[in-house]
Amino acid sequence: MTVYLLAGGGTAGHVNPLLALADHIRAHEAAAQILVLGTQEGLEARLVPDRGYELVTIERLPFPRKPSCYALSFPARYRRAVATVRELIRAREVDVVVGFGGYAAAPAYRAARAEGTPCVIHEANARPGLANRQGARHTPFVAVTFAGTPIRAAGQPARVTGMPLRPEIVALGERRSDLAAQQAARRHFGLDPDRRTLLVTGGSLGARALNRGLSGSAAQIVASDVQVLHIWGGLTELEDPGVPGYTVLPYCDRMDLALTACDLAVSRAGSATVSELAGLGIPAVFVPYASGNGEQRLNAAGVVAAGGALLVADADLTAAWVTDTLLPLLHDDARLAAMAQAARGVGRLDGTAQLYDLVHEALHFTS
Repeated sequence: MTVYLLAGGGTAGHVNPLLALADHIRAHEAAAQILVLGTQEGLEARLVPDRGYELVTIERLPFPRKPSCYALSFPARYRRAVATVRELIRAREVDVVVGFGGYAAAPAYRAARAEGTPCVIHEANARPGLANRQGARHTPFVAVTFAGTPIRAAGQPARVTGMPLRPEIVALGERRSDLAAQQAARRHFGLDPDRRTLLVTGGSLGARALNRGLSGSAAQIVASDVQVLHIWGGLTELEDPGVPGYTVLPYCDRMDLALTACDLAVSRAGSATVSELAGLGIPAVFVPYASGNGEQRLNAAGVVAAGGALLVADADLTAAWVTDTLLPLLHDDARLAAMAQAARGVGRLDGTAQLYDLVHEALHFTS
């Protein structure tokens, strides 16, 4: 029986690939024990127990970036977190640690190194986070979603595995192009099964500029004989333009059906979203967050360069852009087909299986 400690959390970008790997392990190893290390403040506090996995929490310890009382207390608190994880590794006889970045990951990497436990790191974004950059210096088992991600595994190139994706998304790859499945998915949302469909989503927490930029042109889009499924998210209060044919949902718990229903997607460029759309061959317009460290623009760079997606800034989501760019694209069957083929050419749906294989390499590795 193998005991896995999966570490990471805080955001969906860390939690979702962690859960995808956990589900894959559970499906292939009935006797395996899966522990998840996270914090009480992150999304993992809700999502991990809901999925049926045991969650062990440690203190949330952001790395201090300027002098403060917290910065002075950080070293001792970090050492306590590492000691807690070391004790967990010993008490539960953990065989391998797999980290996905986030606040829980750095203590887990340090603890695994101190205990001589194999450690595998997965970096979801094209611009790696601090915890993963530091941890990667001490393990040869580092996986990345995107080729060219500037992170190295103990001085050697990282393995490009792609993004671990939910089982329902991987399974969707086999039926995404089926007309009957597309029509059924549209009916699920109360849409016309035979009408061209645009999917708009800002992600699990929404995106104010993206939401308002598209919903503000609702009448214009629908008048062109396109229906819209707009998943608003939870960042801002729901605003329904009240236009028949423009369906607004606060959340969507069947994204597999939303992805099946659409002909084109307009979305933020989180690593999981980029990976899902490219892997499924869905033409896309990516609207990366303007703030942050620019990682979303880098996440989308490969599929955009291949011709599978367009890139547009928040400020350019205007009525003129809808008229001049979006609507012509939506009605250009040849271009949509070419974009779908280009996206599939750079996308992949086997990221979970590839990471699982790397974890087993670590388990059986002898230096």
